[in-house]
Amino acid sequence: MATFSLHGIPVSRGIAIGRAHLLRSAALDVKHYLISQEKIESEVQRLSNAIAQVHEELQTIRKDLSPEAPSELGAFIDVHVLILSDPIVSEQPLDIIRSRYYNAEWALLTQIDALSAQFDEIEDAYLRERKNDILQVGERILKALLGSANSISNVSEPEIASQIIVVAHDISPADMLQFRDRSFVGFVTDLGGQNSHTAIVARSLDIPAAVGMSNASILINQNDWVIIDGDAGVVIVNPASVVLDQYRENQNRLLRERKKLGKLKKTPAITRDGTEIHMLANIELPEDCSSALEAGAVGVGLFRSEFLFMGRTGYANKLPSEDEQFESYRKAVVAMKGKPVTIRTLDVGADKPLDKAEETALNPALGLRAIRYCLAEPQMFLTQLRAILRASAYGPINLLIPMLSHAFEIDQSLLLIEQAKTQLRAEKKKFDEKIHVGAMIEIPAAALTLPLFIKRLDFLSIGTNDLIQYTLAIDRVDHEVAHLYDPLHPAILQLLATTISAGAKAGVPVAVCGEVAGDIKLTRLLLGLGLREFSMHPAQLLSVKQEILNSDISEIEPQVKKILKLYEPEAIAEAVEKLQSL
Repeated sequence: MATFSLHGIPVSRGIAIGRAHLLRSAALDVKHYLISQEKIESEVQRLSNAIAQVHEELQTIRKDLSPEAPSELGAFIDVHVLILSDPIVSEQPLDIIRSRYYNAEWALLTQIDALSAQFDEIEDAYLRERKNDILQVGERILKALLGSANSISNVSEPEIASQIIVVAHDISPADMLQFRDRSFVGFVTDLGGQNSHTAIVARSLDIPAAVGMSNASILINQNDWVIIDGDAGVVIVNPASVVLDQYRENQNRLLRERKKLGKLKKTPAITRDGTEIHMLANIELPEDCSSALEAGAVGVGLFRSEFLFMGRTGYANKLPSEDEQFESYRKAVVAMKGKPVTIRTLDVGADKPLDKAEETALNPALGLRAIRYCLAEPQMFLTQLRAILRASAYGPINLLIPMLSHAFEIDQSLLLIEQAKTQLRAEKKKFDEKIHVGAMIEIPAAALTLPLFIKRLDFLSIGTNDLIQYTLAIDRVDHEVAHLYDPLHPAILQLLATTISAGAKAGVPVAVCGEVAGDIKLTRLLLGLGLREFSMHPAQLLSVKQEILNSDISEIEPQVKKILKLYEPEAIAEAVEKLQSL
């Protein structure tokens, strides 16, 4: 069999070696035909029964979820239940059967395709990938209609012995549970990105995965030998024996290194020259706090509150209540056992509307999003601010506001925070009167007008993902310009250096919470720029900590000053690489 490689998006580090197990898409078996008028109600009933069956399946899976299973799985299944219960999925396909005389499968796919197209208009990578929830729910209903299911019952014992790598067009959290008792060592999917559910669960399970492979499920055959290089996002199919041996050796080396990293969990992050570094975790769910603490995080540097609003798209009247949000924030604060939790206020907007009836902006990345959206919806914003403030009575919380660029936006946000405080005082509800309020620095205008921010706020957090996107004027999820996304562009380095330096001079803490913080190839560069607070996914924390422990800032700083004077890409890359040898 011929050897070939596929290149996708790396989402979970490590190496996996095993036999391919393909999960077939039910959509491939769907027939399209028109039904007679007298058969309409029986077809409607057939689809209704399938939806009810899937609802029962998901409830059973949720109930039987093992305490050892990653917390993300339960939360994602809850989202699928919510989607399944909504009329836009459970009732509109029935209307299509009645009005167009489509068979049940065709009607369902028509509605799912329409919803999927709406999500394709979303610019934000994390929220755009939530369309996969809709697709996965649709896939599960189709399987019920067709009487099929993703199954591993036909996996032969030799395949299980050699460990399974699941290859699929996409895979839902519920489907992942089939493999929890098997020798399941990796994912390969056609769809997905850095923030897809497959990626998030793979990182929480610490299992190598490569997503966004386009045609992997077509090109890879059942039982093919497969290597996943999670660091590079490369999949090698039917490798030569010499390549297989090399990757097995690399895999064993990584396992040995990982065991050594485990010993660093309780070791303070202090550089060789005695500088203490704060290692924080990025989380999406309150349940993620356990993995943050397990990895040795000294706090949460970014709690993305958007997840509380997910699965409710199109239902503005079903936004999470103040009490629901409060319970989620309180749960995270209590779980962190006195360590600080930085909660970012809602980062949604015209590119990811909470109501599908809203029009999508012509250029949504530059539209009414994040704080702009919240200030345009002050009651919604006040509800979230009240919930966060109430949770601050249970432990230290920092309140982080995204996408600020104007003085009036800061002032209006602070006024609304004061209004929320006044309301809570009148209601005699406890909160931290001295809660710290900070800004995300993710727009070049913000990085170039730092005195506005430092004068008004308590801390800054650099969101490098958007800062790079806006500075270089590229969409980081657009494959045609993805190669232009460069964290080492001299403009980016200058903005990072300026922000970190300004914060240090004013005594205002500055953190980096974007992907750059978790990249060990850039750890020493950030240390040399003066960064003392890193926030990243818990799975990245120990590797970065090891790099910090082996670094001497007094040696690094002079070299980084030289790097800031460079403009040629090759020279910058070479100089950054040399930092690793110091």
